Amino acid sequence: MYKIQTLNKIDQEGLQVFPSTNYEIASEMADPDAIVLRSFSMHDMELPLSVKAIARAGAGVNNIPIAKCTEKGIVVFNTPGANANGVKELVIASLLLASRNIIGGVQWAKSIAGEGDKVPVLVEKGKSCYAGSEIKGKTLAIMGLGAIGVLVANAAQSLGMNVIGYDPYITVDHAWNLHHDIIRASSIESVLAKADFITLHMPLLAETTGFVNAEKLKMMKDGVKILNFARGELVVDADIKAAIESKKVGSYFTDFPNADLLKLDKVVAIPHLGASTGESEVNCAIMAAEEVRNFFENGNIQNSVNFPAAGMERNNGARLLITNKNIPAIISKITAILAEAGINIDNMLNKNKGDIAYNIIDTNEASLSEDIVAKMKAIEGVFMVRTLPAK
Repeated sequence: MYKIQTLNKIDQEGLQVFPSTNYEIASEMADPDAIVLRSFSMHDMELPLSVKAIARAGAGVNNIPIAKCTEKGIVVFNTPGANANGVKELVIASLLLASRNIIGGVQWAKSIAGEGDKVPVLVEKGKSCYAGSEIKGKTLAIMGLGAIGVLVANAAQSLGMNVIGYDPYITVDHAWNLHHDIIRASSIESVLAKADFITLHMPLLAETTGFVNAEKLKMMKDGVKILNFARGELVVDADIKAAIESKKVGSYFTDFPNADLLKLDKVVAIPHLGASTGESEVNCAIMAAEEVRNFFENGNIQNSVNFPAAGMERNNGARLLITNKNIPAIISKITAILAEAGINIDNMLNKNKGDIAYNIIDTNEASLSEDIVAKMKAIEGVFMVRTLPAK
């Protein structure tokens, strides 16, 4: 029986992925095998020694102590792309709102509600103050071509925008999904200088924190409109404020309000609604649960932020799973223990990510003894050993 602890409300459709015959699920429990969460901050939480996996039902994992988890051999999963369509739709809506000043016009219209029969005349006289421009033919720069960035790029292109994307680390899969008319920029300077609209879709890393700052704002067109539905810390708020005051920035749409931003004109602060759709919550919950279940039942790893991707079809025998430091000679020590016990290796996979290596070893045995496990754990550099019985 695997024990799953939830730290947030997780959609029931996702939790149903775990069969009740093999899984126990609760928001509070001792010694959980895995933790599933959304936005709960784990940084001050004492991680139980029993935890082997953590799954974030969403893409961002800045609420999880990744380094600490890696040291303890805990696999951290996220769900990239599961909420991508929900975010894409809000970005497209914000592009339209930014270009047409719809919000300002609606607020003004409400202000004349008490004028009675004069309202139609006042509307015709006042509407010119809220005239905007069309997005067709305008240039949109997309900084980051992951799951969300690609969807935004394709949608904007279909609306007639000139789309330029920048992502030096774009994956092959995402590149294949990008419309052939979308231009990929080779430098940040070139894409920022051409853009009427800039939308951010990059992860929050040490090198991307404060990405939009005074230096980059100088590269942009006067009146540029910036959209941030990725992470608040990608933008230096003080520099945005100065750029709005100087009219370098025409408007700033952000899904990450704070007290300072809420005070600023030309800032539209949305209360973190990017993935707040029923469909996104279901998709994220299902993907997170499937990742955890595949890890426990097969040892396969998909969409981990700290462990290498590793997946192998099961044979009919017992499976050995080993996590170790990515240092020489460990594989030979593992295989030597198996050979000494007279156990043949039917299939084997070794993957690494930085300092972490992960091994999946299939045997023809029905099960593997505690003695084998103990010997594997005694190898210097090994910090997790699991076995799965024959299917």
